Amino acid sequence: MLRKFRALFFLVPAMVALAQQPSPPPSPSPAKPKPPPIPEQKTTVSSVHVDGPYIALTFDDGPSEKLTPRLLDLLGQHHIHATFFVIGENVAQHPEILQRAAREGHEIGNHSWSHPNLAKMSDDAVRSQIKRTEEAITGAIGSRPVLLRPPYGSITPRQKHLIHDDLGYEIILWDVDPLDWKEPGPNIVSSRILKETRPGSIVLSHDIHAQTIQAMPATLTELEAKGFKFVTVSELLKLQTPVPPPTPKPVNTTTAAPSPVVAPSPNG
Repeated sequence: MLRKFRALFFLVPAMVALAQQPSPPPSPSPAKPKPPPIPEQKTTVSSVHVDGPYIALTFDDGPSEKLTPRLLDLLGQHHIHATFFVIGENVAQHPEILQRAAREGHEIGNHSWSHPNLAKMSDDAVRSQIKRTEEAITGAIGSRPVLLRPPYGSITPRQKHLIHDDLGYEIILWDVDPLDWKEPGPNIVSSRILKETRPGSIVLSHDIHAQTIQAMPATLTELEAKGFKFVTVSELLKLQTPVPPPTPKPVNTTTAAPSPVVAPSPNG
């Protein structure tokens, strides 16, 4: 009996001490996965997915008093409609050239008033560059442009929304650039365009460089020979079709035959 009492005497404090120990902290609940980021709405167009051999030729920085009329003559001979992204200062000097281009079925886009780098300008300055050019174009041809190409293709994300959402322009870039402004020679300008152009391409050139105009006869003839059909940028946008999903790779279900057992050579 005494032994039982002694065992109980030592057992009770141990049980009390055990009961007083803090309980282990609860295991942290697994972190909730973050929702995927919402993709930003695309506000610029460099090329278009189309079902057919359609392309858009675009010419920047005009109108030029001497070169743009020569280009219009050439486009007329080939029955091609192009898109001209014009500088407001040049429109003010030669509205009659712009009127002719619009009358002959070409599209007119906004390319700023004086060709600055918009990405380095304030919102107010960007708005002024665009609105002054818009007013000059509207005064010359009687309709407001709906396309804009930023000089150098330089534009900030904030300006994209300003131009697209607030000012109501589609922002047009390009996927074919022959670098004709460097004046590498008519043959090189032509070969670069022919090499890079694909269905849905938006081709960049400048109607203020003589070499560009000299390159156009061979370029247009070769593009026609390749089967391309020429439309304005707005027409190309209307021809856009959804990009098809990638074709899944076929799964190889055949089982490889077992390798034959090779008997040891008697000659070792």
